[in-house]
Amino acid sequence: MLAVLSPAKSLDLEPSPRDLAPTQPALLDETLTLMKTARRLKPADLKALMKISDNLAELNHERFQSFSTPFTPDNAKPAALMFAGDTYAGLKATELDDEQLTWAQDHLGILSGLYGIVRPLDLIQPYRLEMGTRLATRRGNNLYAFWGDRIAKRINAMTEGHADRTLVVLASNEYAKAVPPKALAGGAVTMAFKEIKDGAPRVIGLVAKRARGMMARWMIEQRVDRREGLKDFDVADYAYRPDLSSDQEYVFTRAWRTAAGFV
Repeated sequence: MLAVLSPAKSLDLEPSPRDLAPTQPALLDETLTLMKTARRLKPADLKALMKISDNLAELNHERFQSFSTPFTPDNAKPAALMFAGDTYAGLKATELDDEQLTWAQDHLGILSGLYGIVRPLDLIQPYRLEMGTRLATRRGNNLYAFWGDRIAKRINAMTEGHADRTLVVLASNEYAKAVPPKALAGGAVTMAFKEIKDGAPRVIGLVAKRARGMMARWMIEQRVDRREGLKDFDVADYAYRPDLSSDQEYVFTRAWRTAAGFV
């Protein structure tokens, strides 16, 4: 079984706090192809394409221009340690021990507009290129067309040998769209996290992002590798709701809490 997360816009560029055995992205050749297009874009093009500020456009232009291989610990960083933000605050990858990170390598992926999909210890260089970006290449008018079925094929390769090949979708809809369930050897199930507020279950964006990271961490800590085991997730008072769930989506709810630190 493999869980997938979305990447994050926020990045932690500090050197890795510990010595790890980093790996290389499996789809790096595709990334290099995509970079041929991305590097031709001027800051003004990036600003319009990604709807970002002048400063961010300049920064990302510089990052595209400085992109270089081979990736080493001196010019790149393991993906799970570079991405920051709400989901990765829930994952707390820096607190996972070596044994847990080794297990995560085979059971956790991070979807990416630039890298397709990476494992936690795969080295990446800083970037910003969301999967929904309408970046035209020879393959089509957006990144979904660029990646086609390549991400799904990579996921199938990652789950080969797993007793349960289900893809556990802990990613946003924008990224999940890059992996059609019909292309997967084991199908997919999406995790949804809702707060009971005013008597009704609601998705609270930032809170749901944190919960996705927490579930990924829980799966790593508990070595959850069967679909049925997902229903036991109970971190931060969440509980599986069979009445709200289906075979395609598992829903977890909890009472809304307004105090600080409710996630």
